[in-house]
Amino acid sequence: MKRIVALLSGRGSNMLAIAAALRRERWPAQIVGVIGDRPGAAGMQRAAEQGLPTALVDYRAFARREDFEQALRQAIDAFAPDVVVLAGFMRVLGAAFVEHYRGRLLNIHPSLLPAFPGLATHRRALEAGVAAHGATVHFVGAEVDDGPIVAQAVVAVHADDDEAALAARVLESEHRLYPMAVRWFVEGRLRIEDGRVRLLDPRPGEARLLHGDGR
Repeated sequence: MKRIVALLSGRGSNMLAIAAALRRERWPAQIVGVIGDRPGAAGMQRAAEQGLPTALVDYRAFARREDFEQALRQAIDAFAPDVVVLAGFMRVLGAAFVEHYRGRLLNIHPSLLPAFPGLATHRRALEAGVAAHGATVHFVGAEVDDGPIVAQAVVAVHADDDEAALAARVLESEHRLYPMAVRWFVEGRLRIEDGRVRLLDPRPGEARLLHGDGR
């Protein structure tokens, strides 16, 4: 039984999507802890309502990022996780922290990486006039929104899209994509080879690149 820890800063919708898929599909896994970095984050309350253990490491209590990350690492390791999922966690993590969880730290980013790393991805996609946008699940690397890509979901950009409409469709795709990728991990089906992720034992209907319009 694999042990999952989720980190969040806000609503926790991706954490809830993972929890729902885990129960529905009966993964060989459990969410053993949900850790937030902001008091009052809605995702923490929603996790508690689901009966999931929670912990708070308030980033504002630390003058240095290194001290915050040390406390965060201690909180995570207390749950003895096999995988740590960043589910809307808004802190940039340092190289030592990332190295400690190398190969078991997953993130989801609302763009088709390497396009539009960082913030304001939907606005930037619209400004660039791209025809396709989406979401990426990746193992966390040393740079921001970097690391081997596990899977991507493509969302078409429509002529009448505004930032809110595009963001909503991308979020829907995230709620499908992230649980699938985490399930691959807990089933032992992901392998990093030469900086790229290989999906072992691919099954019908599964693909490295998922296409979804969402309209």
